[in-house]
Amino acid sequence: MAAGFKVVDSKLVDPTTGQPMSFEILVETSGGLRIMSAFKTDMERLGFTVTVRQVDSSQYSKRIKTYDFDMIQAAWPTSLSPGNEQAFRWSGRVAHEEGSFNWAGVDNPAADAMISAILSAQTPDQFVSSVRALDRVLRSGDYVIPLYFAPKLWVAHARRVHILETIPMAGLAPDTWWVDGD
Repeated sequence: MAAGFKVVDSKLVDPTTGQPMSFEILVETSGGLRIMSAFKTDMERLGFTVTVRQVDSSQYSKRIKTYDFDMIQAAWPTSLSPGNEQAFRWSGRVAHEEGSFNWAGVDNPAADAMISAILSAQTPDQFVSSVRALDRVLRSGDYVIPLYFAPKLWVAHARRVHILETIPMAGLAPDTWWVDGD
């Protein structure tokens, strides 16, 4: 394989040392444990040796802050207008700075350039182009594994409750719903 591992008895193994390709997924909650246990099963089908370790919240916080983990499940909530927070999440300047949110350790000059372009954009077109370019750089770097995505929004409601046909970009807006009749 291109990464130097070979498959032995359905496991990825370093041919020089005989050691399996292994990593630990750090979780804090029982919900995270359930999700990552399912992910572990999928990764094992691909030949990886995976351990899922649940720790208490103080240990989890310390290990995240000091980058003492192989893999975590994370979400980076953002606004509809990405800005300064991108530097704290993806910039090489904070890649090894304790306590930053650059959990993936991104230290990529192209990402830094796109973050600078976002922050210095003078027109909406420059801004959108810069954000899209940062997205391409981050996706091409394989820094994250998208875990799940629902392409549609499903909402159960009574027939007399009406929802806007076009959902706002920020998501559901219950304050815009209305009821027919009494």
